[in-house]
Amino acid sequence: MTQAIMFQGTASDSGKSWLAAGLCRILRDDGLRVAPFKSQNMALNSFITKEGNEMGRAQVFQAEAAGVAPDVRMNPILLKPSTDKASQVVFLGKVLTDMDAADYQAFKPQLKDKVKQVYQELAAENDVVVLEGAGSPAEINLNENDLVNMGMARMADAPVILVADIDKGGVFAAIYGTIKLMPPADQKRVKGIVINKFRGDETLLTPGNKMIEDLTGVPVLGVIPMSDVDLDEEDSVALTGKSRQMDTNKALDVAVISLTKISNFTDFHSLELQPDVSVRYVLKPEELGQPDLLIIPGSKNTNEDMAYLNQTGLAAAIKRAHQRGSMVCGICGGYQIIGRQLHDEQQVESAIKHQAGLGLIDTETYFNPTKTTTQAEAWHDDFKLTGYEIHMGTTKLGPTARPYTKIVANNGVKTARDDGAINDDGTVFGTYLHGIFDNQLWTRHLLNQLREHKGLEPIYTPGVSLNTYKEQQYDKLAATLRQHLDMAAIYQILADSAH
Repeated sequence: MTQAIMFQGTASDSGKSWLAAGLCRILRDDGLRVAPFKSQNMALNSFITKEGNEMGRAQVFQAEAAGVAPDVRMNPILLKPSTDKASQVVFLGKVLTDMDAADYQAFKPQLKDKVKQVYQELAAENDVVVLEGAGSPAEINLNENDLVNMGMARMADAPVILVADIDKGGVFAAIYGTIKLMPPADQKRVKGIVINKFRGDETLLTPGNKMIEDLTGVPVLGVIPMSDVDLDEEDSVALTGKSRQMDTNKALDVAVISLTKISNFTDFHSLELQPDVSVRYVLKPEELGQPDLLIIPGSKNTNEDMAYLNQTGLAAAIKRAHQRGSMVCGICGGYQIIGRQLHDEQQVESAIKHQAGLGLIDTETYFNPTKTTTQAEAWHDDFKLTGYEIHMGTTKLGPTARPYTKIVANNGVKTARDDGAINDDGTVFGTYLHGIFDNQLWTRHLLNQLREHKGLEPIYTPGVSLNTYKEQQYDKLAATLRQHLDMAAIYQILADSAH
């Protein structure tokens, strides 16, 4: 019999994803087959499975915590905002269509039965499913066709733990208001409350916890302290907490341009683990300075982000930095941006049909409706690289650019094709490979090139791998939850859910 439990939040960024990941690791360690599930994600940080399917990164790191391979069924619906009012709808890993918010709300009833079927398939293969909601179940304007919060809890017949972020302030009002805005039947489904991101003396919370239990009839199952656990983030809101200043204790300055439609900024997590690298995120031209490596990341809307760079003066600042000696790297949409021209005749990504890029490398990009989603193996010189591609567009190289890598396999199938581009003097390069910095030997080689340019000795020890680091963080998160959650109550909630 399958057990289920669902984390919902009083607001976005309350910590639902982390709690789900931590519980997945605990249950795995306790010998259970466990899978994460979130029916609908809205995020620009995505991942490509070994089958070539696209899914949200939160369920990827939850799957890693559970010790299983990411499966697109863990996140059947992915919404990727392309404008302020419209999103690309990805269902079971493939692009379904583009819709504005009103059209999608009207369309959701057609997805409910499909989502329920996918959930039931996944549940039948596991002992426990750990579900995650989105935003808040108290978004009463959206509840009629809800399929990600209480609507999903009803489909899965799952008990709910409500997660509240005390660091935002007003935690008890958020808890009480969220529960009391639910219909009575949904209120009964809430079996526990977790207060997250607490700083200070926990005993000061005790009276408030007792009062909220009396007011709602729901027990507080734990108070989780503010943690330095370091997991991937799926929402660009996480960038607000990223450094915008160089760490002067580090030898190398890496600046990432914060595009308005930035995607897959998890590409740079591995760089942050390098002992000699300071990674900072740049919002304004005056913040750019003279980095050793300047990275233009992926974008869900390349043309609009190129227009943004022009409007803000960042385009000119990037060109100046390169002229003065900064190496420039473009990843996916950033690779498209560093080229000479962007052509979107069919208006696949935006209403901008033609636009000049930064002109730092001799390439032209042509957007088309076919989306490339594939895991890839490649070679750059003597370095074997792995990564994944997510893009709608093809890039053609001019006579002064040469390919950066040679792709030798897609989704495990042998192939032979070129990827990316590099200029003659090696100071500008781009690639469609997300996750390229996760390749330790290549990354260390690139960083040593930067060190040599500054007159510094190379470092040959690659440091901790990203996978090893992640495993350490999942274990650390699980230990924190075991210490601060009423695990006996959690297991009882799970036992009561079995069906």
